[in-house]
Amino acid sequence: MKNRIQGKSMDEWKREHPLLEQIIRTHEVFWTNPQYVGSSDRIITPILSEVDIQDAEKRLLRFAPYIAKVFPKTSETKGIIESPLVKIDKMKEELKALYNQEISGSLYLKCDSHLPISGSVKARGGIYEVLKIAEDIAIEKRIVVETDDYTILASEKCRELFSGYSIVVGSTGNLGLSIGIMGAILGFKVIVHMSSDAKQWKKDLLREKGVTVLEYDSDYAQAVEAGRIQAQQEENSYFIDDENSQNLFLGYAVAGKRLKQQLEHLQILVDQDHPLFVYLPCGVGGAPGGITFGLKTVFDDHVHCFFAEPTHSPAMLLGLMTRLHDKVSVQEFGIDNVTDADGLAVGRPSGFVGKTLEKDISGVFTIQDQELYRLLRRLADSEGIYLEPSALAGFAGPVKLFAESKGRQYLEQSNLRSKMKNATHIVWATGGSMVPEEMMSHFYNKDKAGE
Repeated sequence: MKNRIQGKSMDEWKREHPLLEQIIRTHEVFWTNPQYVGSSDRIITPILSEVDIQDAEKRLLRFAPYIAKVFPKTSETKGIIESPLVKIDKMKEELKALYNQEISGSLYLKCDSHLPISGSVKARGGIYEVLKIAEDIAIEKRIVVETDDYTILASEKCRELFSGYSIVVGSTGNLGLSIGIMGAILGFKVIVHMSSDAKQWKKDLLREKGVTVLEYDSDYAQAVEAGRIQAQQEENSYFIDDENSQNLFLGYAVAGKRLKQQLEHLQILVDQDHPLFVYLPCGVGGAPGGITFGLKTVFDDHVHCFFAEPTHSPAMLLGLMTRLHDKVSVQEFGIDNVTDADGLAVGRPSGFVGKTLEKDISGVFTIQDQELYRLLRRLADSEGIYLEPSALAGFAGPVKLFAESKGRQYLEQSNLRSKMKNATHIVWATGGSMVPEEMMSHFYNKDKAGE
């Protein structure tokens, strides 16, 4: 700890950011972003725009007939990969009882935990980027044009074409699943480099799909770097970079317009008198970052996005707080990056996401692993919905927003205090439906000590 971090001693960092003392001790914290500004105060034009999101949405529509054909379970939605938005009044009461805290407004769960094909939020970005790669190759080889029926890509001729290409990714689990399942059915050779945090059942499932899984004893960062090196050394190889990929980011961003349609269907208003609060579990930042970008594009200043991280892996929090983004890691601050929330076990955040959304993210809060299991059990008992531990991280958000002084201050400064009875809170559930029953039972029973 005597080493300097980006030119400053630990004491200097603590004096500059007093909250660091609690973060380093792995205590739960609630941090609001001093860089956050409304759209009217923006000066810098974003790297990506609404046009890019629309382009991604059109691509997903082109592939929808193909998706419906190769994944029959999506035929009801005509190949559109989307999840339900569910009101969870019983869980809202559970949170009130558990934390002795009223939550003003209504509480919903965005069930990306139950997205088809790969059962997690990564189905949005991961599947989208694989489809983008497939389309680029097919157009280049004159197999399709954009006005064609893309079910032609399910033919053996196309699978044989794609078998000459490989897709490589580093993952803690869910991104690897989405890319592996989609890539394999198209015919690609898929290699997933998985960190020590990845659950065995996810590795086994990928291998069942014909995906090559390479395992590492260290964390996510080494798995990603190994994947990047492999892809650089091989011809016809695509590396999907969870830290820096604009295509992944845009796949997630499509969720913004989809959510708007769901809210309109439920006759839920989002405007200056009806604020929307969204709580997103965060690992490296690609999924919550892309979703935030999409939500901000659609709802502008009327949506407030908070990221959730484990107390032992507060990578995005440190990156945003220090404004060094991917130039710092949790390990440099003496935090071990060891958590049961495998999808969030990331020591260094995405610099691309942090820099792109530095003025869009309202704040970040952290949560202890044991709280994840308490919340998992309460959600299962009250609503009959089962999530993997990392997907419960967002539930602390609406509680902390009202309970923490920084949360109340945020509401005051945003002139929202008097409008919270009209607020909609959405906790983004990121994974869980593909967890084997015996593993979910193990998760559920880990909270028995807290009964």
